[in-house]
Amino acid sequence: MVQKKGVRRLSKIIINLIFILIALCCVVPLLYILAASFTDEVTLAKEGYSLWPSEFSVEAYKYVFRNPAQILTSYFVTIFVTVVGTVVSILCTSTLAYAMARRDYKLSRVLSFMVFFTLLFNGGMVASYIVNTQYYHLKDTIFAMILPYIIMPWHVFLMRGFFQDTPMALIEAAKIDGASEAYTFFRIVVPISKPAFATIGLFTAFTYWNDWWLSMLYINENSLTSLQYYLYRIMNNIEFLRSSMVAGISVDLSQIPGETARMALCVVAVGPMLVIFPFFQKYFVKGITVGSVKG
Repeated sequence: MVQKKGVRRLSKIIINLIFILIALCCVVPLLYILAASFTDEVTLAKEGYSLWPSEFSVEAYKYVFRNPAQILTSYFVTIFVTVVGTVVSILCTSTLAYAMARRDYKLSRVLSFMVFFTLLFNGGMVASYIVNTQYYHLKDTIFAMILPYIIMPWHVFLMRGFFQDTPMALIEAAKIDGASEAYTFFRIVVPISKPAFATIGLFTAFTYWNDWWLSMLYINENSLTSLQYYLYRIMNNIEFLRSSMVAGISVDLSQIPGETARMALCVVAVGPMLVIFPFFQKYFVKGITVGSVKG
């Protein structure tokens, strides 16, 4: 018995060490990025990356926040799009997935095929642009950054896999008690499916938060520019100014951070998501595991 306890303790120590190493592999790059964003541009070029800035500087953040009003506006737009888009997407995705998961619904297979078909084929960028601008008139509207991601087929199948694991006895009991389909879904199915909703909600929030493509396609107004696209424009401006020097145009590059600005942009872009993720972590693993088994 003593020998078995010793083996178990040793195995736990080894497993913990392995996970500590994995955690360090995830955390250390973030620390390097954070330190580089607060390092002087010249010092970073000479000495390279380190976990602590040898020459502290906030010039990169000054350059990024040189137009604070636009940064705040873009933050607000992205937060609004992320929150509203995630809520609406979860509602539409869950109801569609629930209908597909109900074996007693005669059109469940038809819906499953239609959703699966969109995983294989789509109209392409030109067709979607024409539909969104000429028919839906979404050009320069906040809805242009919300509606295209409302239904994502992979999320639908992931949530369908979770709903298929829901005991049919609960649904049948609700029917016997006279509950409507809406009441059954929102008062019985939803409360026991929190891991699935948290998982899909996190995936959807990441999609909306990291998106810059829709803003580039459909938005020309600065008041509707998303954060990611605004940061993308800042980085393009830096690259253009640096390439101008090569082309012979006189530009004072000492006032323009390069690599440090990249790191500062990364910190500004991912900061809020790093704060939100731990609150969903306890549901995330269970949701993704159950959904993948039944998908």
